[in-house]
Amino acid sequence: MTLTLSADESGVADAAGVLRQGGLVAFPTETVYGLGGDARSDLAVAAIYAAKGRPSFNPLIVHVADLAAVEALAVVGPNARALALTFWPGPLTLVLPLRSGSGLSPLVTAGQAMVALRVPAHPVAQALLRVFGGPVAAPSANPSGRVSPTSAAHVLDGLAGRIDAVLDGGPCAVGLESTIVLPDPVARLLRPGGVPVEALAAVLGQPPVAGKDGDKPTAPGQLATHYAPSAGVRLQATVARPGEILVGFGAVQGSLTLSATGDLVEAAARLFGILRQADALAGPGGHIAFAPVPETGLGRAINDRLRRAAAPRDVAD
Repeated sequence: MTLTLSADESGVADAAGVLRQGGLVAFPTETVYGLGGDARSDLAVAAIYAAKGRPSFNPLIVHVADLAAVEALAVVGPNARALALTFWPGPLTLVLPLRSGSGLSPLVTAGQAMVALRVPAHPVAQALLRVFGGPVAAPSANPSGRVSPTSAAHVLDGLAGRIDAVLDGGPCAVGLESTIVLPDPVARLLRPGGVPVEALAAVLGQPPVAGKDGDKPTAPGQLATHYAPSAGVRLQATVARPGEILVGFGAVQGSLTLSATGDLVEAAARLFGILRQADALAGPGGHIAFAPVPETGLGRAINDRLRRAAAPRDVAD
């Protein structure tokens, strides 16, 4: 049975206790809900993979409370430090060289010499990390390959009975996963997300170069098929075909809309919730069409998620 814990001092303490016992707790971040387990425990990390049905070659993001905790686990280069000081706490994940003796389970990194680290800004996530007092491995709290959760109800829809508890901190403000960057020696963008490329470029002095998806991911969120609803997905639609649920944006109106005013921040925050609503409306064997979204700012991250949602379903993530 999966417990729902309130996001108060007592609930956070109970959630930290579950983590100390090797259990799994879903908790809110500013991006999406994460499925947390002790990143130092092989059993806890293996349980995350099992609960999600996630391939063990796909590494996990480790959440910690501050930069000092990051430096205990990984080597922080000059670009990494500049980005960390600007965007942490916040929706940025940095892929850094793992320190010898870090104590992290090798399952977290899928046996690689790099580790993905993030300092979340959400006050409930910060409280949990500080009370727990250690690194927490936390991919998105949903069955692998499915739509990411932005509320406790979304978590329970997919993982009730598979995890120990969910810490209910209300809806997530950003609604898109973190931006992932391999920062040094030359910054590479591995996944667009809650920090726009333009903001990264302002700190780095130039935009990060584009990373490439590979057969073996170097960071979370790189497999081609991800964020997938049950229904088929068509992109760049301006009108609905027969039997489709059209999701509008700006001037393109549909049964649902990411943002009627064309606001990318609103669209990012609503994306995964709208995906779930459209999937329910489409029904078994149905289809969803999405209006065009500009490829600027948060639009890059929105389009990345939509392209992955629309990808062929022959690979699970």
